[in-house]
Amino acid sequence: MHPKELKIENFTYDLPDERIAKFPLADRSSSKLLTYKGGKIAHTTFRNIGDELPENAMLVFNNTRVIQARIVFHKSSGARIEVFLLEPHSPRDYASNFAAEDEVVWQCMVGNAAKWKEGFLEQTVQISGDSVTLKAECIDKSGKARLIKLSWSGAEKHTFADIVDAAGELPIPPYLNRKTEESDKTTYQTVYSKIKGSVAAPTAGLHFTSDLIDSLQKRGIRRAELTLHVGAGTFQPVKSETMDGHEMHSEVISVRRETIETVKSGLGNIIAVGTTSVRTLESLYYIGVAIAEASAKGVAIDSDYLHVEQWTPYDTNPTLSANDSLQAILDYLDREGKESLVTSTQIIIAPSYQFKIVRGIITNFHQPQSTLLLLVSALVGDDWHKIYKYAFDNGFRFLSYGDSSLLLP
Repeated sequence: MHPKELKIENFTYDLPDERIAKFPLADRSSSKLLTYKGGKIAHTTFRNIGDELPENAMLVFNNTRVIQARIVFHKSSGARIEVFLLEPHSPRDYASNFAAEDEVVWQCMVGNAAKWKEGFLEQTVQISGDSVTLKAECIDKSGKARLIKLSWSGAEKHTFADIVDAAGELPIPPYLNRKTEESDKTTYQTVYSKIKGSVAAPTAGLHFTSDLIDSLQKRGIRRAELTLHVGAGTFQPVKSETMDGHEMHSEVISVRRETIETVKSGLGNIIAVGTTSVRTLESLYYIGVAIAEASAKGVAIDSDYLHVEQWTPYDTNPTLSANDSLQAILDYLDREGKESLVTSTQIIIAPSYQFKIVRGIITNFHQPQSTLLLLVSALVGDDWHKIYKYAFDNGFRFLSYGDSSLLLP
């Protein structure tokens, strides 16, 4: 069956609010870990994950860092306008955008937009004792998201990264039904987060501590890092009856050449930490296929050409091996003199998907009728029902701040 025909009602379960973890445990690694190995289910504590990983396992982490993407302005009338940063428009790449020192343009969602029909929004923030005036101007309302120009001035030079840290608020998931607290600035980041750009955390990684990562390395568990900047679309519910009517969100990915080489050397043993790592790794396969096909035809390649469409895995039938696909990317980077592959993916992983690179997943327990639950089902089949029932029966905590699972079909 093509995933377009899947009915989302078949991927639901009852999730009472009291089973949603509103706050994390004090010790990240003390969360529960459900293990699913060859159809058998058990559980332990996350800090023992080294005992559960297969020999020669390679863990692949998403090192994105959550930004304080929610910026609140107040008009002179008292109206509260919320500007929620989605992704950079100008400069387009994240590094240049956060390094800008005068203005940037972002695609944003705007809360209470009816109260802001024209003119500037303005607020003053303090950065290292300097009073900085931040202005917001809507320059395009035509798409689903609005284009907002943000400009700032003060006595000193400040980057947009400084502005976001000073003026923004960390956006925690809406299903937590609470306001962001100061502690979330630490607990809603993975300990290995580095590259700013996400509006939501890759939460499977929240269970790792620096000590646990060190202990896994000492046991010979290899690791690699890539970047997928998680967008607000990760919380977008599936509202259509079948998946054919659902538009998957697009997200920016960045993978260094050395990471691709490392993953290539670990094929057959790749365990993705989180669904975002899964989507990035599996997208790499189809990017490599696109590069190989373009090279054979003499077609010019740019980042838009390498974008992975939602249904590409199901509407094509490539025979290229994962090894050859990754090598095609490496050859392309060499030809272009690039150290990183930067593009975007809209891939949806759902039942009938054939995994090309990933052999197992570390992941939390996801919302009913979500594309994340579809991804889990693609890996474990109908056993997702048994897995989630076991988690309920054994007191597991659900969603972003909840417990974890290691899924090894």
